[in-house]
Amino acid sequence: KITKGKSTTRPKMTKKSKKQLLIQYLHLLQSMALIAAMIPATRSSFRNVASSFVIPLPSRSAAAFATAAETGTLFSNQHTSQFKKLSSTFVRSMSSGGGGGEQKVCEETTTSRVAYKPKTSDVLSLTPPKVHRDEALHFLAGKVEAYGKDGKLIPRQSDSSTLEMMDPPIKVSDPYGWMRDETREDQRVLNHLKTENDYTNKMTSHLSPLRDSIYDEMLSSIQETDYTTPAPRGLYWYYSRTVEGKSYPIYCRAPKAKDEDSFRVDWDGTADSPILPNEEVYLDVNELAKDKSYCSVASAAVSPNTELLAYAVDFSGDETYQIYVKSLTTGDIVYHDEKLDCSGSVNWGADDATLFYQKMDEAHRPYQVYRKDISEKEIEDELLFEETDELFWVGSGKTLDKRYLMIESGSKETSEIHYIDLEDKGETKLLCVAKRRQNVLYDVSHRNGHWLITTNVGGTPNMRLMTCPVSPDCEENWMDVTTASNGKQAFDGGLDRALDGIASFQTHAVASGREDGIPRVWVLQFDDDGAKQDSLLEFSQLTFDETAYDVGLGGNMEYDTDHVVVSYNSLVTPVSSLRIPLSESSNIEKRVVLKEKFVPGYDKLQYVSERITVPSRDGKTQVPVSIVYRKDTMEKLKSGEIDSAPTHLYGYGSYGACMEASFSVTRLPLLDRGMIYVIAHVRGGGEMGRQWYEEPNGAKYLCKQNTFHDFVDVAKYLINDRKITTPSQLSCEGRSAGGLLVGASINQAPELFKMALLGVPFVDVVPTMVDATIPLTIVEWSEWGNPNESKYFDYMMEYSPINNVQKGKKYPACLLTGGLNDPRVQYWEPAKFAAEIRHQHDEDKSGPVCLKIDMAAGHFSASDRYKYLKELSFDYAFLLDQLGLAKE
Repeated sequence: KITKGKSTTRPKMTKKSKKQLLIQYLHLLQSMALIAAMIPATRSSFRNVASSFVIPLPSRSAAAFATAAETGTLFSNQHTSQFKKLSSTFVRSMSSGGGGGEQKVCEETTTSRVAYKPKTSDVLSLTPPKVHRDEALHFLAGKVEAYGKDGKLIPRQSDSSTLEMMDPPIKVSDPYGWMRDETREDQRVLNHLKTENDYTNKMTSHLSPLRDSIYDEMLSSIQETDYTTPAPRGLYWYYSRTVEGKSYPIYCRAPKAKDEDSFRVDWDGTADSPILPNEEVYLDVNELAKDKSYCSVASAAVSPNTELLAYAVDFSGDETYQIYVKSLTTGDIVYHDEKLDCSGSVNWGADDATLFYQKMDEAHRPYQVYRKDISEKEIEDELLFEETDELFWVGSGKTLDKRYLMIESGSKETSEIHYIDLEDKGETKLLCVAKRRQNVLYDVSHRNGHWLITTNVGGTPNMRLMTCPVSPDCEENWMDVTTASNGKQAFDGGLDRALDGIASFQTHAVASGREDGIPRVWVLQFDDDGAKQDSLLEFSQLTFDETAYDVGLGGNMEYDTDHVVVSYNSLVTPVSSLRIPLSESSNIEKRVVLKEKFVPGYDKLQYVSERITVPSRDGKTQVPVSIVYRKDTMEKLKSGEIDSAPTHLYGYGSYGACMEASFSVTRLPLLDRGMIYVIAHVRGGGEMGRQWYEEPNGAKYLCKQNTFHDFVDVAKYLINDRKITTPSQLSCEGRSAGGLLVGASINQAPELFKMALLGVPFVDVVPTMVDATIPLTIVEWSEWGNPNESKYFDYMMEYSPINNVQKGKKYPACLLTGGLNDPRVQYWEPAKFAAEIRHQHDEDKSGPVCLKIDMAAGHFSASDRYKYLKELSFDYAFLLDQLGLAKE
């Protein structure tokens, strides 16, 4: 009987009554499971019953449910204890013989059921939260007159824009807009997030053993007590240490002899043993983090005379930092102003009294640079620079020779740099290298009285390398750097070679960039004794054995040096620090491995990586793809032992950022379970140069959908052409703007994926980008476009994930994560998208949708390295479970 009445007439099985019956049946199975756990002979029988369970169970297979029920993790601890009491009574009765035992069980069960009242939490273990949907809520895209808390008019487009805004504005539905709360104090919203977290915890409680296993595997591949490669600066070697059991780094230094240019580590591997003789700790972040749920140090700068340390720390995850100055002699804090917030960047001037820092506006945009004299507490900090154009962010830093403080103001398309000569004690006036010009980007490095300039001036698709003597307003004097041997430009800004940056040293310069989609490093020697300072005597590229790898400059803190340190790794090669002599950079035998990351238990020979290209749907674009797997997995595929393999597809594709083919120990638990890991280097990144990012053929503004098309086309290739996987075995992942990629891709082709991981995903694109009060919105108009303008509105609405969930479609299982204090992607974006998917998808055929909000973190997840691994283990356990790989 389903009803409580006495009628024996079978009622119509409504959806609600089915659910009630399901819950009762699950309670019965839980009882059977606990009894089975105590009577070994019955375990196989119970598994057979559970495995034949025919009512569809959201989020888990019958076998997984059986395991969860048998281990008592399906319901809350309170209710599990109730069942354990019943089970123990039954066992005791059976052991006494006779038939009274069964009657006693009935009596005990009746008593317990009267006392036990099912709570909402029980239903949550199987049913997603009922999220309020207010169809009356909406936002306006277009011309709107609205004012902020400060009484100022909220901008709807940038001051420099000449495009037409939609007038009248267009109303766009936003039924979950009530989740937005900038204060993070609305109890209704906090209760909702808690309910979502509770649901996710219950839906994944059966995965606790798997999470522990993954965590243990990750941890076992990490040398917990370790150190970074020591780097020389002045009188000391600087490095950081990690200690087993401690969550944060420890910053250290050790004295360096005057002419010493190399170090020798004689370390016994213990936490108490120094890495270098006379080691001293100048900042232990573990001490800062005591009693804090979050702790992130952005800057840790030692003063010119090495006696003071200035550092900036964030204790909330919202990327708002406070400055502390510590005496390295006494250990005392000699300066701290709890009312002063900054962006996290702190630089010393030419002495131990002067600090430079940046403030942020209400939109979390760094826009002011101040000079502080910490020796004169009564003197007000001096405002050096202020950027009023809200498209531009401000950053500052010193040149490697410590001569100049450089202040850069830049949007994603235009930049301008000012400088102060720190050696000129009487000069405080800011000078400009070159006035801003629309769509001209440039960056500057100083070397021996010359600027080295990377720029796209002249409209080149990539950056070119130019130079001129140091002077303000010098744009008319810029000259291309050429090679003396043939007079050709070293970096002409063409399509074949992309220049990303230049580091200047006393005798050489080192350039970083890309060629054929692979990171490259070049060593440049200038003709310093000749008449032409724009001519190179040497121009050589560092070469390596592997075909695909990641390489870049390591810790180089001294200007006057005869060598450079680079960091090298690949998908199968752990990171190592290599010392390269500048005068013999092409001589491989002269290279010295300073430190190679030790990965306990890792055997490189068991893993293989590939670099291939996949044709995109436009018929002309080849998308680079990096693949890594265990050798035996591919052997099984080739031999026919298995028809396909579970595969994980990762991507990003925004801001011109590159996702490198780099090594990761946290990837090993997936590979060791037979998974193939794939990185799609989709357009929108910078892997193939800036043309891979910019219009008309990249993935910015009105060609943004190339990012999603490339990702989906790679998925189709893996399934249909390479035939290494199937839709039921393919998962995908992206974080932040990569979450936008995944959200748009599962909307475009939900049938291709079994599950999706969306970390802090930017999925509320149009609702966010119309509102300039949300941090980052204005500066992001030069990335995505401004949906208040008619030119961009329709196009952005076509891909904005929350606005394009397909109704009635089968969607993959989704795990969405976020941080309550995230200033980059607000917590309500994943919360709204989770609710929208549940509302629109085919509930019976789709996978579960789980939301996990960290109530103490920001955009970059946990600051605690162990907590970070725990969170990643949570994600991967969910992934493996959905792909049917959750067996332990």
